[in-house]
Amino acid sequence: MHHSLLLILGLLFSVFLLVMLAQRIRIAYPIFLVIAGLGISFLPGVPHISLNPDLIFLIFLPPLLYEAAWYTSWTDFWKWKRPIALLAFGLVFFTSTIVAYFTSSFIPGFTLALGFLLGGIVSPPDAVAAATVLKGMGVPKRLMTILEGESLVNDASSLIVFKFALLAVITGTFSMQEATGQFFWVAGMGIVVGLIGAHIMYVIHRFLPTTPAIDAALTVMTPYILFLAAEQFHFSGVMAVVTGGLFISWRSHEIFQTGSTRLNMLGVWTTLIFVMNALVFVLIGLELPEIVAALGNYSVWQGVKYGAIVSLIVILLRFLWVFPSAHIPRWFSAKARQDPSPGWKGPVVISWAGMRGVVSLATALSIPLYLDDKGTLFPERNLIIFITFVVIFITLVFQGLTLPFIIKLIKLKEIDNVVPEEEQQTGIQLILDNTALKLVNEKYSSEINENELITFYKSNLESDIILANKRLDSLECDETEHQEIERYHHVLLDIYSIQRKELFRMRKEKLFSDEEIRKAELQLDLNELKITGAGH
Repeated sequence: MHHSLLLILGLLFSVFLLVMLAQRIRIAYPIFLVIAGLGISFLPGVPHISLNPDLIFLIFLPPLLYEAAWYTSWTDFWKWKRPIALLAFGLVFFTSTIVAYFTSSFIPGFTLALGFLLGGIVSPPDAVAAATVLKGMGVPKRLMTILEGESLVNDASSLIVFKFALLAVITGTFSMQEATGQFFWVAGMGIVVGLIGAHIMYVIHRFLPTTPAIDAALTVMTPYILFLAAEQFHFSGVMAVVTGGLFISWRSHEIFQTGSTRLNMLGVWTTLIFVMNALVFVLIGLELPEIVAALGNYSVWQGVKYGAIVSLIVILLRFLWVFPSAHIPRWFSAKARQDPSPGWKGPVVISWAGMRGVVSLATALSIPLYLDDKGTLFPERNLIIFITFVVIFITLVFQGLTLPFIIKLIKLKEIDNVVPEEEQQTGIQLILDNTALKLVNEKYSSEINENELITFYKSNLESDIILANKRLDSLECDETEHQEIERYHHVLLDIYSIQRKELFRMRKEKLFSDEEIRKAELQLDLNELKITGAGH
């Protein structure tokens, strides 16, 4: 027990150091962690790690999906539902089908059912890898929404393809009509379970006397409850988690009404998701020796060759699918033509952002060892797992490292009329200040002259409204003035940094109570959050 705990702590500490190193050399940490894990696995004395697929699915997948759904804008998701659906469902089925026919023709002993099994495994791109690589690259909002929306749903569609292919391999029979009907039933009922479970959690959060700690704990439990409830009835646990996450996120303003609750949840989820993502990607690299050892009749070179061919196929198929699906619907839909054309730059980025990750590896590892109770080995299981690893490695490392250069090379710019963040934040604050001023004047007018604090608050509101209007006017500016805004933010962050040091001095000299100093620190955090965002 002590040895296992020490191993886990050592692994976590190593992961954090690697992430810090990745940030220092400016490489997206999923890419760096996979390479580092692969290198570490060949060091003498490093214990071989064998991933339990049930552990990956049950421990890692639900919260990762839930967090992605939580931060997905339902408005944007619905606005771009057509390209999201074409990628999440159409491209998954297209990729699975082509991979199935290709692999069954050039890999000896590969049947069409095994090809569909592999196709279902390698068809869904990894959301975390793409988001991490694209962070801070100035990618247009439309593209990020489509990529994030695709990643929410494509795991469900690919896992359903995988399950039907697995059944076909085990039973030797497959009916396309029956499989199609089952697909819609499994996915649809997963959505129903997600909505029912989300409503139950909504009632608990909304009407029971919870605390910030309880609320945070319940949100961590929710994705597991939704996933297990759906899987218990053989429905799609992924669709249940995604649906529940979108619903709870949409109603969060009603459920979590205090700042302490929201800040507490932000801290809990930021830490949890970071640790899970980092750990999973380094485990992918550490798993390779186990995969190589299990290749059996195939050489490593054969496995690499087949994996490289499948990687090339899935990369090309994404290009072949994305470009027509981005433009053809505009020929037939007047509504689609109302939005600016994506051109060729947007589809290039979406096509090249198809990096595979943890879901593909976990799905491959979940293939059973035996076909039946008689001990008949599952055909080509080890080769499928190795091919999956090669596809993950090639798409994640090669595409992940080159994607930032492609974005810079094509000079990608915003294609929609998106209001700048600074202007939106100032506009929101202006409305809130006007609402507060109106309420003070109408409801508390008698107290304005009697209570100096309320009088002072009213004066501050009036000053803030004047300042906000001036700021909105200044935001209608050219590139030079945008640089002035960036410099203004830099000055504010520098001031907040000095103020934190001053608070530390106050605490050290015991000028004020620790509790009041912590409140002041919290206010500085909130001020900084307005500039940097939650991901800083």
